Amino acid sequence: MNRLPSTILAGLLALAGIAPVTVGAPAASAAPAHPAAAGGGDGTPARVRSTVAENEVLSVRGAGPYRIGVRLDRLVAAGLIDWTAPGCPGIVHAGVTGSWAGAIMLTFRDGRLVSVGTATAPPRSPAGGSVGMSFAELERIYGPRGRMIRNDAGDADAYLVRFGSRVELFSDHPIRPGVGFYSAGLASYVERSFRRGCC
Repeated sequence: MNRLPSTILAGLLALAGIAPVTVGAPAASAAPAHPAAAGGGDGTPARVRSTVAENEVLSVRGAGPYRIGVRLDRLVAAGLIDWTAPGCPGIVHAGVTGSWAGAIMLTFRDGRLVSVGTATAPPRSPAGGSVGMSFAELERIYGPRGRMIRNDAGDADAYLVRFGSRVELFSDHPIRPGVGFYSAGLASYVERSFRRGCC
């Protein structure tokens, strides 16, 4: 049986709403209590709404206002973080507000965003890769740019696409064939945490 790396498992649990989470006071007070309280009356802050309306894409640069390298405290102050949960030492997972809520999970290392992940489709990669696809479909999309990899424990597979120091990683589903989680960000976190686990 495949064993999910702890980061992916935390993401799946958080997206499903069953992981224990902590909500910091600034994030709780910044998040709108009612959908009408947000930017356009649809519950989405204006900065997030315009990005999602234009493009539901998660790339190695991030997703919407959630750009790789941005500081967690800045996102909290802007009301863009809904909850946080500690991971391995120096790692914090977070959920987001607005239109991206329930679709992406963020991972911060030492206070900076290193990975954006999803267990849903959309969002998709810029090339069109997404959760629910088979690895054969990804190979047709990416061709020689991507390759299959296996974690160090030998119990999970993923399709990896490199973009310099950043990667897109489509990891297998724990029950059915194909992609169950898609994450993008710094290779030093995304690839390493898949191969070795985050700790």
